[in-house]
Amino acid sequence: MTRDPEDDEAVPIILFQADHRFDLDRAALQKILLKDEIKDRHVVVLSVAGAFRKGKSFILDFFLRYMYCAYGDQTSSTSPSAAQWMGPTDKPLEGFSWRGGSERDTAGILVWSKVFLSRLKSGEEVAILILDTQGTFDSESTMRDSATVFALSTMISSIQVYNLSQNIQEDDLQHLQLFTEYGRIATEQAGTTPFQRLVFLVRDWSYPYEADYGEKGGQKILQKRLRVIANQHPELQSIRRHIKSCFSDISCFLMPHPGLKVATNPRFDGRLADIEDDFKTQLHRLAGMLLSPENLIVKEIGGQKVKAKDLLQYFDTYLAVYSGDELPEPKTLLAATAEANHLAALAAAKDCYSSTMEDFCGGSKPFVNPSLLDAEHLRAKVEAIKEFQGKRKMGSEYLSETYQVQLETELEEMLQQFKRFNSSKNFFKSATTPALFFGMSIVCYVLSSLFGLIGLYPIANFFNLAMILCLLTLATWTYIKYSGEMPELGENIDAMSISLLDGAFKPIFQAALSQLPRQLTQIN
Repeated sequence: MTRDPEDDEAVPIILFQADHRFDLDRAALQKILLKDEIKDRHVVVLSVAGAFRKGKSFILDFFLRYMYCAYGDQTSSTSPSAAQWMGPTDKPLEGFSWRGGSERDTAGILVWSKVFLSRLKSGEEVAILILDTQGTFDSESTMRDSATVFALSTMISSIQVYNLSQNIQEDDLQHLQLFTEYGRIATEQAGTTPFQRLVFLVRDWSYPYEADYGEKGGQKILQKRLRVIANQHPELQSIRRHIKSCFSDISCFLMPHPGLKVATNPRFDGRLADIEDDFKTQLHRLAGMLLSPENLIVKEIGGQKVKAKDLLQYFDTYLAVYSGDELPEPKTLLAATAEANHLAALAAAKDCYSSTMEDFCGGSKPFVNPSLLDAEHLRAKVEAIKEFQGKRKMGSEYLSETYQVQLETELEEMLQQFKRFNSSKNFFKSATTPALFFGMSIVCYVLSSLFGLIGLYPIANFFNLAMILCLLTLATWTYIKYSGEMPELGENIDAMSISLLDGAFKPIFQAALSQLPRQLTQIN
């Protein structure tokens, strides 16, 4: 396992405030998601949520060991053995903060600063984020606080681990229904399953005679708990149907107790030597079931794969919805998701346009004829609109049309930026000002000399003054272009030179050229 503790740490991104509000640390999240090697990759997001003091951070730190071994140094497509990733038996457990006792240790939502890279069977390289969440139903949190944390982590994650103690109780299912109520509305109105994989992780399973440890035993228990039968109360049936409708995949894993040394030693620091073998065996199976390359699930919203840079938009949107004093209505969440979904599609379309135009007239390209630039813009605009329309989006046709209009407006604004940049690369245009004022100073010098020779000194002095003004203007323009200071004055000088050229010199040149054929005819 490779790791640099100075660089890798748990970063709070959803901050729990004293007034029971949650704030997004956008700068911290941007630093993680917008790295060049990460931002354009599709993401896998694993989150662990559930009641407080049930070992969520403890199990996550073992997942981190697995991740560092499997994906720490390079993109990997293979799963490590238990001996490889679990490490030495006397090494303390590091990563997300955890401790024994009865008081809450994690607040808000934290993300591990290192984003791991893995290669799927398809050959695509994806980015993997690991989230830790504040435990629900502690003595410092309200029902709204618990619902907010659980709902946010579920909406953001592609693999949600629901951490439970000893069994799947009816109140666990009721809480899950409350936290995922948004899913029912989204399923009905968007025609898609809102959430992806849900894993019930039952800790300290005490009934191995009823169901074996691991996934097979977990599925046996899960089928019993989620079964809908004729004589059930309608409310119980509704809860089960709701949960099944909200997730595209639901599974369960039964974990044994880690041992008395873990439970009774106040100085326990996560060393494998103090943990029972049964727990370590099942831990290896659990890590592979969730995190091996063949089991990774890319985050999707509305049937559309999400890139790391798009995830930032969803964090923004969801937290804004949950910023009120009351839990949001499911329809509000659906509208927020649809908005974020369209914004992500709009950003992808703009990236498509920008990439095409950069290849055509970007920084390393020479000056392009403006008519050719306009033609390329139209082609790139059509491709960008196709990109936008091709993305699966939630919400009404009217919403899509609104964002398409916004896209077309922003593409026109981007065109103006490309035009200005392209124009700045026109050598002859940039040379207009110095050539004009230098030429005018030469003409003024010659005229001053001629008028001085014939004794018309007032006129000669006038041209001398004009020559000095031209040279001073040229020197000022040169200094501005060299230093970058007073850009507005430089633009005014450029504008004045263009006005002189278009208003005075061009008509003179055109008149002279129009007389040239007549003069040639007379000479002949």
